[in-house]
Amino acid sequence: MSTPFPFTAVVGQDDLRLALLLNAVSPAVGGVLVRGEKGTAKSTAVRALSVLLPAVPVVSGCRFSCDPARPDAGCPDGPHEPGAGVERPARMVELPVGASEDRLVGALDIERALSEGVKSFEPGLLADAHRGILYVDEVNLLHDHLVDLLLDAAAMGASYVEREGVSVRHASKFLLVGTMNPEEGELRPQLLDRFGLTVEVAASREPDQRVEVVRRRLAYDDDPAGFAGRWADEEASVRARIVAARTLLPSVLLGDGALRQIAATCAAFEVDGMRADIVMARTATALAAWAGRTEVLAEDVRQAALLALPHRRRRNPFDAPGLDEDKLDQTLEENSGDGDEDPDPDGPGGGDGGGGGGGQPPSEGPEGGDTGARPESGDSGEPQTSAGGAGERQPAPAAEPFRTKVLSVPGLGEGAAGRRSRARTEHGRTTGARRPRGTLTKLHLAATVQAAAPHQRARGRSGRGLVVRRDDLRQATREGREGNLVLFVVDASGSMAARQRMGAVKGAVLSLLLDAYQRRDKVGLVTFRGSAAEVALPPTSSVDAAAVRLESLPTGGRTPLAAGLLRAHEVLRVERLRDPARRALVVVVTDGRATGGPEPVALAGRAARLFAADGVASVVVDCESGPVRLGLAGQLAGELGGTAVTLDELRADSIAGLVRDVQGTSRRAA
Repeated sequence: MSTPFPFTAVVGQDDLRLALLLNAVSPAVGGVLVRGEKGTAKSTAVRALSVLLPAVPVVSGCRFSCDPARPDAGCPDGPHEPGAGVERPARMVELPVGASEDRLVGALDIERALSEGVKSFEPGLLADAHRGILYVDEVNLLHDHLVDLLLDAAAMGASYVEREGVSVRHASKFLLVGTMNPEEGELRPQLLDRFGLTVEVAASREPDQRVEVVRRRLAYDDDPAGFAGRWADEEASVRARIVAARTLLPSVLLGDGALRQIAATCAAFEVDGMRADIVMARTATALAAWAGRTEVLAEDVRQAALLALPHRRRRNPFDAPGLDEDKLDQTLEENSGDGDEDPDPDGPGGGDGGGGGGGQPPSEGPEGGDTGARPESGDSGEPQTSAGGAGERQPAPAAEPFRTKVLSVPGLGEGAAGRRSRARTEHGRTTGARRPRGTLTKLHLAATVQAAAPHQRARGRSGRGLVVRRDDLRQATREGREGNLVLFVVDASGSMAARQRMGAVKGAVLSLLLDAYQRRDKVGLVTFRGSAAEVALPPTSSVDAAAVRLESLPTGGRTPLAAGLLRAHEVLRVERLRDPARRALVVVVTDGRATGGPEPVALAGRAARLFAADGVASVVVDCESGPVRLGLAGQLAGELGGTAVTLDELRADSIAGLVRDVQGTSRRAA
């Protein structure tokens, strides 16, 4: 086993270290979600924490790590008699992004359960992580149903596995830590709320600190054991402090004054539900214990708010997490009682930050259009930017977003779980049965019985039991929803550049982006204007990044429609190689004009027919306005083999039309 980087040797990242240590003191805080760019010691700090946790006494031979002093009465390996056990180091179990449900919660042998009546259970990662750390790197990329399962287990302290009436329950209490890069996509607000604390991390911009990061990392890589040995005293000091804080925790008093401050703070910041109040209370109590106190002070409440509330204040996916600290201080001051200390703007512990004895704690080290195009005739004469040259206008602000109609890809896909188009999935309504390929996971009981019934006499059945063999087993086939790649192809030419018009267009695209976020899609953005097209955003799960690129979208110049379509077609070709199961939906936002290049209309038609030939689902959002309409967007939709809708028809509450499925065929649809 390799020697992990010492926790106390990590440079900076005080909030990250403190949040992890508070959960080590009190796992009831509810875990930590660490958000930040790559190369900021997220994974390093989490792996290093496991070494600091005290050894765990367990019942010898128990696969579920039962405490010998208080064994779980319902343990599948039990019953156990209370008594002496053996000690082992606390575990850190990693949950891979591509893990199956059975790998997470464990698997029942359905064949033995049906044919022999034996409850045979193979523990999963939730059992392995009991009384240790469960670490999920890139938790934002984990399938929603897996996130739901592990968060439910973390909240209840137990895992339940049920298959066709056969069930197993075992204890599963662990410190849950998730890390994510927001550029790769966000977690849903409902899931954000289930993490007790959240911290934002970033690489230091101070040269001296960056030098120290590199120096320590190189020293560790050259001699991991020797480097860890030089930090052994600091590690032992923090380990002892964790044990002392755990011992002190039950004696910490959370007075009425501190409780009032907690309640007032959560009310002032308008967080939903009561989970924030409870998490803040547990965090403030853990902070007091970590500081060696038996009373919660105002400074503990303040620090608890900074760790527990920012991610709970998001109202939509484009809101950045954060907390107004001036408002926080004012709220605490207004609700301070006699004997409470004034809030400490520097937070608890001064510069200690929870890193323990000497040294700065962790960081893994740094990871390191045509502006002069002639405007279209009929342009609105809006002010031009001095930097952009003739024909480029200042970006127009997006109009207020609205709820859109459902746009989906026809047919039946097999892509990643989501909420847009119909697909064969592991979860959803049962639509039929088939013979299992590999391990049986979702038994279709009726089909299994039906397959076994004709053979009972030949198999010498006696009594009431059904004789079931492997060939009789049937796997349930299910239909749910998948996420798609929604590729936006946006016309930013002079004919679209009137500020009011472009604001409405941006509002429509922003609305579709919100819809894509809720339906767990990947998104991409191609824009065209002047004489060329560009990929403003390659396909990504970060809808936030797409919204930022859209907001700053420049406009002006001619309309190279063909260039935009060809660039989008190339994006889809490359993405199909990376993720062949994910089907695409192309949304072209334009008035349909084509003025760039030789024979622009004919060239645009040929480019559009490439999408139809590939069976790519598409929709054209017709942005043409005014009393005289040329119907060019409708013609483009016909060439694409898709559908055209107006901005008004895109609204879910519009009575002008109903867009359910994108018309056309998909070559990859089943």
